[in-house]
Amino acid sequence: MPTQKHTEPKILAFDTSAAHCAASLLCGGQIVASCDEAMSRGQAERLMPLLEEVLKQANLGWTDLDAIGVGIGPGNFTGIRISVSAARGLALGLAIPAVGVSGFDALARIAPAGQMPAIPATRDQVYVQAAASTPRLVPRAEAESVGTLFFCTKAASHVEAIARVASERWYVDQPNPAPLYVRPADAAPSRDLPPVLLDG
Repeated sequence: MPTQKHTEPKILAFDTSAAHCAASLLCGGQIVASCDEAMSRGQAERLMPLLEEVLKQANLGWTDLDAIGVGIGPGNFTGIRISVSAARGLALGLAIPAVGVSGFDALARIAPAGQMPAIPATRDQVYVQAAASTPRLVPRAEAESVGTLFFCTKAASHVEAIARVASERWYVDQPNPAPLYVRPADAAPSRDLPPVLLDG
């Protein structure tokens, strides 16, 4: 059985998997502080100051936290790496668990009944995950042919859902958060031949 601490955890959740930097603080089942800013770049520099601002809103410090919740994607590769790396570092430094939450699990908490969580991608494609299946990247038209899609357009709602999912999992042994990559990165290894090393 969870203890009192388990039933009323203080969880700081954050997400930079899309063009935003967002964080929420969940205490005793309530969102007590949050902040979200739209940005297509600069999340690496903005994330830690933003987290400190959220803690300050609630008059809490880093050592008051019971766990970290972090969005693991799918989404922007660089953004996902920023958040996951930060979550791992904070968990190690604070000796608290970090819970990785996929965008599908987060959106499932807030999607209307009968609608399938979907995450926008480039080239008019979307990430979707049908029940009991692996995540896929498909053309939007193909996904819409299956059913009604649910897109979360508010970063605040998305990160609050991450916090709530993390609150249900944090006291169970968790693996280190890992990025959820559904497709290979656009970047490819250089085709240039490596330099020839000369023995001198």
